[in-house]
Amino acid sequence: MVSLLSAMLELPQGDYIELHRKRHGYRHDHFERKRKKEAREVHKRSAIAQKALGIKGKMFAKKRYAEKALMKKTLAMHEESTSRRKVDDDVQDGAVPAYLLDRENTTRAKVLSNTIKQKRKEKAGKWDVPLPKVRPVAEDEMFKVMRSGKRRTKQWKRMVTKATFVGPAFTRKPPKYERFIRPSGLRFNKAHVTHPELKATFNLEITGVKKNPNGPMYTSLVVMTKGTIIEVNVSELGLVTPAGKVVWGKYAQVTNNPENDGCVNAVLLV
Repeated sequence: MVSLLSAMLELPQGDYIELHRKRHGYRHDHFERKRKKEAREVHKRSAIAQKALGIKGKMFAKKRYAEKALMKKTLAMHEESTSRRKVDDDVQDGAVPAYLLDRENTTRAKVLSNTIKQKRKEKAGKWDVPLPKVRPVAEDEMFKVMRSGKRRTKQWKRMVTKATFVGPAFTRKPPKYERFIRPSGLRFNKAHVTHPELKATFNLEITGVKKNPNGPMYTSLVVMTKGTIIEVNVSELGLVTPAGKVVWGKYAQVTNNPENDGCVNAVLLV
């Protein structure tokens, strides 16, 4: 009896549904019910989104936004874009009209999406950067513990002591729910970017923080320390690709300690 009981206890206890299905199969209307439930799910989610108020509504909206962004990114990765390529054909006989002289014959060829190419570069994870090694920043140096609550006994809030990037559409969370506080005095949205070939410095807008060498948490908090890879808007420099398209964004590496200098200095990665 004891051995039988021990043998029963050794068996997994939660797979009785799978076992029943294995022996007797599904209900005759199982897949129809499943399809209808999935179809109703959209309306159910919509009803929740319309009724949710306050912080619950914000959290729900944030979750849905993240899901949609991920879906769009996945679709973009699988899409193929068409790009123009020059035709290396022989020059055609006969005269060409004046308005066609400066036009080049091009053909459309299917190529991999730029997003996939970008992903491959990121996977390699290597940029030829001016500062290949930087001093690691400890968590105690990066964050200052903020006491909260009526009697100042709660210690779950942190103040970021380094420079951060904040976009134009940034909205703070309600102070009660804000875990990481980014002081307005240490927020930057412009950088002094030096072009290594032109030997000139430009005051350009920061569009995002690509990678912080101290870890993914600091990247998600858009903290800028020495060695951080940032993305800047270079449209006013007039840079163009070999295909003739205007380059909007380029990466640059932060070369100073912005929290000490009061500005962000960076070198463009070309």
